[in-house]
Amino acid sequence: MKKFKKLVIASALLISMSPFFFGKQSEAATRTHNVGKGETYWKIAIKYGVPVNEIKSINHRNGSLLYPGQRLAVPYSAISNPEKELIARLVHAEAKGEPYAGKVAVATVILNRITSSKFPNTVKGVVYQNTKGHYAFTPVQNGQINKPADAASRKAVNEALAYRGKGNGSLYFYNPRISTSKWIFSRHTTVIIGNHKFAK
Repeated sequence: MKKFKKLVIASALLISMSPFFFGKQSEAATRTHNVGKGETYWKIAIKYGVPVNEIKSINHRNGSLLYPGQRLAVPYSAISNPEKELIARLVHAEAKGEPYAGKVAVATVILNRITSSKFPNTVKGVVYQNTKGHYAFTPVQNGQINKPADAASRKAVNEALAYRGKGNGSLYFYNPRISTSKWIFSRHTTVIIGNHKFAK
């Protein structure tokens, strides 16, 4: 009987403490953002580099209305800062001289590859992918990947993250004027931005 009472007390204590522990864990996965004048979900998502859909979901919102002073929970990005920087360096190398939208689209290709079963499932794995001695991206082969990214490329990565889940699923991009791969021309074109064709 005594053992039973001890078991009941221990169970009750554990249940009473669980909101504290689990609540802390939940809070640790988000941060609070105070909405400023003129801010939108899109602007906030770009600022933090997280998908708009995730911000809306975690705050149980469906619409787009926000008002100054409103407090929003913003999840931390699944992509770390060093990973964002690596993507930004690739974007800078691959899309130098391209329109800003083209930089966002290149970053989107990297993110799409991470979630595709056809490619490695990490940023580093995608960027440095080497199949039978052939690198997936020329800047990795020629060393341009090691040059620092510019501000536009960093912003493009955050915008691609904010847009994540809303695109047309591009997995490839190429310049049709200089590409020597016959196979890439067989892929379905999703969009053309600047000198690049994007495809899947």
